[in-house]
Parts: sequence; C-alpha cells; structure tokens
Amino acid sequence: MKTYLNMADKEVYAAVQGEERRQAEGLELIPSENYVSEAVLEALGTVFTNKYAEGYPGKRYYGGQQFTDDIERIAIERAKVLFNATFANVQPLSGAAANIAMYFALLEPGDTVLGMDLSHGGHLTHGHPVTYMSKIFKYERYKMTSPEIGTINFKELRETALRVKPKIILAGFSSYPRTLDWQKFADIAKEVGAYAVADIAHIAGLVAGGVVKNPLDCGFDVVTTTTHKTLRGPRGGIILTNNAEIAKKIDKSVFPGFQGGPHMNNIAAKAVCFKEASEESFKTYAQAVVDNASAMADVFREVGVKMVTNGTDNHLIVIDTVKTCNLTGKEAEALLDSVGITVNKQVIPDDARSPLDPSGIRLGTPAITTRGFGVSESRVLAMLITSILVDKLDLEAAKQDVKDLAAAYPIPTTR
Repeated sequence: MKTYLNMADKEVYAAVQGEERRQAEGLELIPSENYVSEAVLEALGTVFTNKYAEGYPGKRYYGGQQFTDDIERIAIERAKVLFNATFANVQPLSGAAANIAMYFALLEPGDTVLGMDLSHGGHLTHGHPVTYMSKIFKYERYKMTSPEIGTINFKELRETALRVKPKIILAGFSSYPRTLDWQKFADIAKEVGAYAVADIAHIAGLVAGGVVKNPLDCGFDVVTTTTHKTLRGPRGGIILTNNAEIAKKIDKSVFPGFQGGPHMNNIAAKAVCFKEASEESFKTYAQAVVDNASAMADVFREVGVKMVTNGTDNHLIVIDTVKTCNLTGKEAEALLDSVGITVNKQVIPDDARSPLDPSGIRLGTPAITTRGFGVSESRVLAMLITSILVDKLDLEAAKQDVKDLAAAYPIPTTR
C-alpha cells in the first residue's frame, strides 16, 4: 500500500518499514522503551505539528491558539489527576529538559545538588561530570549501602546532606532495580532545608498504576518524569508540584527560560497517554510489569546469574555479565541483538570498565508486558536469555525461538 511518505521519500520510508519489522519480529527488553498505541501515534502526526504556541494557555505570543489552548489544558488537567498534583507543566521536550528546567527554577549557579551516583543507578542529568549542568551547579552523590542488597545508605546520605547543605536532594534513578523510600528522602530534605525532588522517569507508569508510591504523597516538592517508558506515551517530559510558588518558577523556567515554542503535537499525544493511563486496565498492566520482572529475576537467581541487588522490585534488572557469562556488557548486548532480543549495555556499581564497554546489561519488562507476556512467558524468555549468554545456545535456534514468541504476542495497536 502506497503512502505519502513512500511517494515523497523512499529512503526514509524504507527505514520506517525496516524498524516496524524489527520491532514486530524481535523482543524489546530495554526498560526505557515501550510501544505506544495507534491513538498516540495519530496524535503525534496531527496538524498540531504546524502550530507555534509560545507561552501558556490564554497567554500566547501568537494568534490562532483556540485549539492549542484546549489541548494543553486537557493534558494539564489529566496529568494533575493522574499524579495527584495541583500543578503540572506539560511542555518539557524530554526528561532531561524537565530536569534542567527544574534546576534553573530552584537553583542559583554554584548551588549544591545531592543525587544518586550514576554507577549505582542514577542518571546523567543527576550530576555526572560529563554534563554541562555539572559546570553550573555542584553535585554530591549518594550510593547503595551494598550492591548485593540494594538499600540506600541513608545514614551516609544524611551525614553528607548535613555537611554540604544541598539546595536539592534528588531521588530517582535510571538503573536501580529496587524501590526508593520516598519518606526518608523527604524527611532528610526537610531537616537540612533542601527541596525534595523525585525523578520518576522510569517508574511513572508504576506510580500512575498504583504499584509504586507517589512521592508527591510523601511530601516531595517537585516531581519530574518522562511520558514514555512505563507510562506508554510519546517521548517527552512533564514537571509536577503541589506548591504554587514553585509552579510559577517552573513555568518561567520552562518558557521563556529554557525552551521556545512547545511541540503541540507531542502535547496532544501526552493528553491521549494520560487518558489511557487513567483506565482501570492500566493498573493491571502496571502490576504485570512488576510481576514479569520478578519472574525473570527468579529464573536468573535459580540458575546463578549474578544480578545487581540480587533481584528487582520494579520493572528492570541489571546483570553482571562479566562475572556471570565471561562477556562484557557490549558483547552480551550484541549477542542478544543478533537473535532479536534488544537490551542495553550497562555499568554496574563502581564499575572499573568504560560506559561504552561496561560490565553488565540492563533489561526490563514494560514492552513485553504491553505485548501480553505474563509470568510464564517471562520465565521462558529469561531461560532463553540464560541459554544464550551462559550455555551458548545455537544462535539460529535462539533466533527462531524469539520469532515464535514475537509472533505469538504481536504488538497491540489499541489500549
């Protein structure tokens, strides 16, 4: 069937078709990826792409804003209800942009942020030295007490906070397989006079689905998140708060402080995603994501695969492939990719290896759960991964197993 894209640009069309086949025939286990509904895809492709809408609803700099205002107000109201927030800014273009705007709203140059160490599960935007934010603000880091268990060293965190007097204590992660004790973070932040900020980009869907506690309910000042990953929306970000003064600062920081015109097609897709996540079925989905990850971790534990924190409480698992399989993370990623299983190479706590060729891999269950995988299918997949990485199963046989699983659980188009 011909499309406008096919007629206009056959090279791009071929790449799109190839990616559709790759996603359909393979199994996606990168924990930050998922499949959006056709409704979300349609919203992304609407004529809102054509419209500039600098400013906020009722306060735009250009004319012709009736329907952009409608869309943004809908997205804001739905986000507020979904996350039990009083204020929501839905304009951030990504999770990184949301974090940067949050920093500029709450900090002055030279202020200190206390965030999670990257190798222990944190994110680049939480203060890694390679980021530009680390040239503007000071960053201190906290770690797990023991990577074998996964608990945060709150004693050390509190002592550090009392010593460095951070303006922000940032709770959140990119590769931490356990749940965070939001209340302890909030209590320490209050004690030292810092803002308590949570980055729930990875677990927003689990929070919306009621599987993980909402940090706003535990006294956090600000929550940032992406709208994709476990939330199953378009690639973008939002910022939430219950504080009116902070909300004003955030709005000014996002626009005109950091971004120009919002991507209204993306905001339309966010609105659709928030509606989908408010359905009762989404709660079932969120619980299944956690159950499936736990089932995979059970298999890995049973066969002796070494995991960071020895398991998971959420949607992701980090495996030490050097110790388990005598493979670097880069080698393990490539091996699984060759049979149609997509994971990502990942540093492990205090990794001696480079992030480009680290000691582990990270995998998760959001996307396979969207396809309809349950606990039994997740166990089968974990056993297949073990057979490939540890037992060196014949790759042609493994490739067929992946195709069979993918065919049995096609990517759904509706929610």
